[in-house]
Amino acid sequence: MAYRIVKEDCIGCGACETVCPVSCISEVADEKREINESECIDCGACASTCPVSCIFQV
Repeated sequence: MAYRIVKEDCIGCGACETVCPVSCISEVADEKREINESECIDCGACASTCPVSCIFQV
C-alpha cells in the first residue's frame, strides 16, 4: 500500500515533502506535490501533516 495526493485539492505548501522520511514526494506543476508510490514506505507522516487532508492511503 502507499499514499496518493489528490492534486486538485493540494495547496502546494510542501509540508508533506518536508516530513517524508524517504523523500519520495516531489513538486510537480503549479507547486503541487506527487508521491512516488514505489518508494513510499506507508508510514503516513505525509497524510497526518497535510493541512487540507488531501493525502489518502491507496
